[in-house]
Amino acid sequence: MSEPCYHCGLPIPAGSDFFVEIDGKQREMCCAGCQAVASAIVAGGLIDYYRHRDAMPESPREAMPQALQELGLFDHPDVQKNFVRPVGEHEREAALILEGITCAACVWLNEQHIARQPGVTAVDINYATRRARVRWDERQIKLSQILEAVAAIGYRAHPYDAAKSELLAQKERRAALWRLFVAGFGMMQVMMYAVPVYLADDGTMTGDVEQLMRWASLVLTLPVVFYSAAPFFSHAWRDIKLRRVGMDVPVALGVGSAFLASVWATLTASGEVYFDSVAMFVFFLLGGRFLEMVARQKATRGVEELARVLPAFASRYVTYPGEDIERVAVQNLAAGDMLLVEPGQVIPADGTVAEGESSADESLLTGESLPVAKQVGDQVVGGSLNIGSPLTLRVDRVGESTRLASIQRLMERAAAEKPRIVETADRIAGRFVGALLIVATATGAWWWWNDPSQALWVFVAVLVVSCPCALSLATPAALTVATGALSRNGVLVTRGHAIETMARATHFVFDKTGTLTEGRPVLTETLSFGTLSPDQALRLAADLEFGSEHPIGRALSEAAGRLPEDPSDGVKSIRAVTGQGVEAKWHGIVVRLGSFGFVGAISNAEQPDRCREWKTAGDTIVALGTPDGWLAVFRLADHPRLGAAEAMSALRAQGLTMSALSGDAPETVAKVAGDLGIGSATGGATPEAKHEAIRLLQAEGAIVAMVGDGVNDAPVLAQAHVSVAMGGGTDLARSQGDVVLLSNDLRHLATGVAISRRTMAVIRQNLAWAFVYNLVAIPLAMSGWITPWLAGIGMSASSLLVVLNALRLQTRHNKYA
Repeated sequence: MSEPCYHCGLPIPAGSDFFVEIDGKQREMCCAGCQAVASAIVAGGLIDYYRHRDAMPESPREAMPQALQELGLFDHPDVQKNFVRPVGEHEREAALILEGITCAACVWLNEQHIARQPGVTAVDINYATRRARVRWDERQIKLSQILEAVAAIGYRAHPYDAAKSELLAQKERRAALWRLFVAGFGMMQVMMYAVPVYLADDGTMTGDVEQLMRWASLVLTLPVVFYSAAPFFSHAWRDIKLRRVGMDVPVALGVGSAFLASVWATLTASGEVYFDSVAMFVFFLLGGRFLEMVARQKATRGVEELARVLPAFASRYVTYPGEDIERVAVQNLAAGDMLLVEPGQVIPADGTVAEGESSADESLLTGESLPVAKQVGDQVVGGSLNIGSPLTLRVDRVGESTRLASIQRLMERAAAEKPRIVETADRIAGRFVGALLIVATATGAWWWWNDPSQALWVFVAVLVVSCPCALSLATPAALTVATGALSRNGVLVTRGHAIETMARATHFVFDKTGTLTEGRPVLTETLSFGTLSPDQALRLAADLEFGSEHPIGRALSEAAGRLPEDPSDGVKSIRAVTGQGVEAKWHGIVVRLGSFGFVGAISNAEQPDRCREWKTAGDTIVALGTPDGWLAVFRLADHPRLGAAEAMSALRAQGLTMSALSGDAPETVAKVAGDLGIGSATGGATPEAKHEAIRLLQAEGAIVAMVGDGVNDAPVLAQAHVSVAMGGGTDLARSQGDVVLLSNDLRHLATGVAISRRTMAVIRQNLAWAFVYNLVAIPLAMSGWITPWLAGIGMSASSLLVVLNALRLQTRHNKYA
């Protein structure tokens, strides 16, 4: 760490390279956001802001002078480019981080308040990560207005930046640690004065000495209440002003009532004092919250690893070929740049190897621990590690268009969406606090009527001992940790419900091409009829498959020795028929390429005998024909995906039923399914037939997971309860899967199912603990068996326990289990 940021005062992360010229000097900034703000301050003629300020701002929000707030700096495109992305013609989406979130009620309040702003179309906040995803129509509302709306209810929203997020987390830990230290020191000192009073026999301590002890305890408790416990009171006051009852309301009420009663007893020299209980309770509660915060930040750190993986700088050739190299910020790279990546360096952007041979560690992106060989012409992914020899790369994609950025967006979407189980827990927790206040008041009234000397501390104990925070944390903490664990195993969760549904799945349905098989069929034999030679027939087939993304189309084009820019002059009006093939006009004659049923429908010709032999061998057969008969048939072989048989065995061991469902020939599908040990296989299925097959399984009570390529199978994936898309070769931005298998290794799917089931078990354990704890603790407090300081320990320990239980999901998982 170097000098603090000239703009906001936060430490500057190592490797940062953000400077702005202010008063003739280059001033260093901690991030692109501060650089943009400082540049706007200088450009706006407001440089006096820096000249006249006498201290660094206490918060990033205060790092912007009022004049710039009025100008709506956050609406400037240069500021937004790092954290805002377009999702439509006028719709924008921003990733924000919120400060001041302390309980589920805070999340609910912010979501409701932001959603009511005109022009806001969607808002989701994750309790565990404090991350928010906000969408708005820029014609109706500006981002600065949304941030102002958040500030108006007492919270702070900042653009999400991985480095800034870590600095804010450090600041949060430091502040919490100081409050904990003051509370602990005050507690020990107060106990020094309280213990003699407790141990003194009647008549051994005069009234003057006892009163002196009380005044000393009062003085020592003041910093505990007014500094250490200050956040409880400020948050409770904010909730009351907004007519909401958050978790801090009963805490503030308990601490405040016990402290005021003790002050009154000290001033009047009568009654009991509870300074020791107040200090002890605040210390234990802050201690529990500090440990919970550390555990929560550890849980979210795994999810945010991807945001920090790219290097800050890259080595770019000034001219290529050449030897002159310059160091540039990764954010300034553009498509077409030529880069040098040395061994041990992280590849800074998606690109193609132009020179050199090496291997890359893609484990953070795919979960696959083995290095992947790279040579000239191979694609490399930004964020992977070059571990062999120097590579020269041509940049293909940068910024938001990279594969890494797509993975981050999908993970953020999953984290922001609330599964049904989370919504249920939040709804219960929201009503819990109101009910608690009623119970505590009724309990206090009963004790006041029957034993006034016990009424106050029983009232405080009831308020404190309950723990709706454990209920609110039980699910999001586990889901956050599980999302990180799954991503490290090559399984990317893109929807909030995916983990819950995948854990409940009873039936897995697999597509064949590109899922159970490699998806790279190779032409092995061509049989031609009539006047066309095999080469001519193959060239015509390649023309018909012009522009196709289907693996069979690519295989035919590659076998023809070319990928034509345009089909030949004789081919016109090409039309694809989903799941069947292609139809066109060829010199004025209708010609079809595809399955035997599709092509034979225009000629009524019988299949050649040779093709039946090919089908028996499990190969894919593609026919070419006109109304006059067959022109040619093509035999293609596609090998089962590596590890597919092992994956099917692991899924069977978990009690799952599996079936194959494909548009390929029934014989081919049956052969592949048989080789992999899949009991049920259906071939020749149209997209409509696939959709109906999934629906029938669901009607029989099955929880269906569909595994396909993520693009061509989109309608079928949408019908399934949970969908898994093969993500190795798929454009992730177009993927329709609830889960994306980044490594294309089906064995990781078996691991993903195991982690999902374990996650749901942890969630059930957390919820059971939260309910049982409150069910036992509250009646004990009502009956007078629990003191306030003991209630503070119980409340803190309850919240901490659910987070620590969720962290068990971070432990290493047995591969393919």
